[in-house]
Amino acid sequence: MAGPLSYSSYRTYQECPLRWKFLYVDRRPEAPKGYFTFGRVIHAVLEELVRPLVEPAARRYGGQGQTTLDAWKGGPPAGPRAPPSLEEMLAAYDRNWSSEGYGSPDEEARYRTLGRELLVRFHEHLVRVPPHPVAVEEHLEAEWEGIPIHGYIDRIDRVDSGGLEIVDYKTSRELAPDEARSSDQLALYQVLVERNYHEPVHGLTLLHLRSLRPVRALPRSPPALEPLHARLGEVADGIREQAYEPTPGRHCARCEFQSICPEFRTVAGPDGERLAALVDRFQRLREEEGRLEGELAETAASLHRAAEELGVHRVPGSRTVAVRRREIAWQYTLDAVRPLLESSGAAARLAGEGPEEVRKFLRDPKVPAAVRRKVAETGSRRVRWYWELAPPENGGS
Repeated sequence: MAGPLSYSSYRTYQECPLRWKFLYVDRRPEAPKGYFTFGRVIHAVLEELVRPLVEPAARRYGGQGQTTLDAWKGGPPAGPRAPPSLEEMLAAYDRNWSSEGYGSPDEEARYRTLGRELLVRFHEHLVRVPPHPVAVEEHLEAEWEGIPIHGYIDRIDRVDSGGLEIVDYKTSRELAPDEARSSDQLALYQVLVERNYHEPVHGLTLLHLRSLRPVRALPRSPPALEPLHARLGEVADGIREQAYEPTPGRHCARCEFQSICPEFRTVAGPDGERLAALVDRFQRLREEEGRLEGELAETAASLHRAAEELGVHRVPGSRTVAVRRREIAWQYTLDAVRPLLESSGAAARLAGEGPEEVRKFLRDPKVPAAVRRKVAETGSRRVRWYWELAPPENGGS
């Protein structure tokens, strides 16, 4: 596998394995998009704004013992400080701003105004109700039951209960009320924090930056995390097997790799003409196939009716012989004999209720004959007739 899985890597492969290959194997650059640029800028400024408040927590290190982040990184800090002033924050915003990916100067201007407004509100809230972060933009790695994972977590706070709260910033327009509870991203971050910190995770939060409204959820229990682990395993297996088939869908409209994707790539010139001719021929043959299938079924039915009427199973033609064959299938309805199966103790010898399992049961000498007879009586036989072609017995002419 090409390194540990992040949430974005996992989601990309789930959406389209071929796009994952373009990004993570071929290392093709993504087309810049204004909303991605905007999110990166806001996150960078929030990191500068909140980092002075960090009070490092005990981390697991090397699989044994514990240490503080201060000692682990080479020395104790001076202690939490005040966040940058509003003016310093806005200067950081101007310094980090990027024009990359916006469709027009007007779009860039709207985003820049929006960013300034939400940062000002965030700064006011931060001064009024300061959080207790133990880490910001923290890169964590872990192995989750055989699957290497990693991620960058916007913020990890210590809460009044003594545990840790994972906070992920969202610059999107809206958040659904249950989005934190259903978020695979927060669940993956929970696993990363649990494997890197001694303190337990007590909460998962998506912080909607446009409204400063937190959408919270309790941490997932181990059983509740199992489906995500299974999905990550499927992605890891697909990557290991180099399964990079495209999966077209609505997401294709925003994909920058359509020109090299076999689902959308077009071929011009002589090769395109050759392909077009093959498609036209395929279409004609498929139409002919449909017509012939209907004619074949109608002829077989007429032959069957004539054979039934005349009482024959072998019908010679001028060059071959049509042989009437029979296929028999049995179906069993066991509801009426289930009490008998249970009371006789024979139910344990019935491997399943499919026709093959029941037929095997009916041949089992360890099952009382009376029980087998009752089960057999629940069966109904379905006969299907069909025709095969054989050479004439005299070898033909």
